[in-house]
Amino acid sequence: MPKIGIIGGSGLYKIEGVKHIKKVAVDTPFGSPSDEFMLGELEGKEVVFLPRHGVGHRIPPGRINYRANIFGMKKLGVEKIISVSACGSLKEEFRPLDFVVVDQFVDRTNSAREMSFFTEGIVAHIEFSHPVCSPLSKLIYDTGKDLKINIHPKGTYINMEGPAFSTLAESNLYRSWGMDIIGMTNFAEAKLAREAEMCYATLAAVTDYDCWHPQHESVTIDMIIGNLNKNIENAKKILMSVVRNISCVQDCRCREALKYAIVTDRKLIPPKARKDLAVIIGKYIK
Repeated sequence: MPKIGIIGGSGLYKIEGVKHIKKVAVDTPFGSPSDEFMLGELEGKEVVFLPRHGVGHRIPPGRINYRANIFGMKKLGVEKIISVSACGSLKEEFRPLDFVVVDQFVDRTNSAREMSFFTEGIVAHIEFSHPVCSPLSKLIYDTGKDLKINIHPKGTYINMEGPAFSTLAESNLYRSWGMDIIGMTNFAEAKLAREAEMCYATLAAVTDYDCWHPQHESVTIDMIIGNLNKNIENAKKILMSVVRNISCVQDCRCREALKYAIVTDRKLIPPKARKDLAVIIGKYIK
């Protein structure tokens, strides 16, 4: 069965019901992950949990070591990642306390974060038109519907830099572009997971209407945490059911994302890059 990774965002720092928990510190060529990884068993499946911001929410979005986090998951044998994240809504129909299964991303961090493993001596261009795993995303959506939870099957997530929330002008601009929800973390995770040939899907919890909605007060951290705490139990219900029903069958192309992506002459790849990225590129570099 696949080993399942769960990345917890604001408010989700642990999952009750996980048995035989073992904490593991993972070394990576890209530095330290956000925290120790928690390995355990949930609904009879092996799971690996990581709090994105560290236990106690110590790391802001722009300082998260996304490469180390995803590399650590890969090194531990994770095949599928479910990312739980708080988000703001940019559309009336995406109401606070709803969930959204993201299907598209737009990046507005202006390359302020390291989002690729292929930066030193090796070049790879992944196909990224559909940035999440469709079968995994569908399972998450179907699970939410079966549990009678308000959940949307798709939505475009615009990834802002933060850590400040949007200005009113920015919020209205993103709405004019047709964006659905806004957050600060998931784009880098999705891109890196694809490079590492892992399935990735986002379960986004809507906490607020950003600052554009005339009938709602401007977004505050108290509002976000309050709504997220209300939604966290539903998020855990979805996660537990998804883990219970997840299949070992790989019915997507995520696991072959690098098959034709590496363009560097194999003879010219530096020994350090070969060694550092062995868990990702080993099967392609002989």
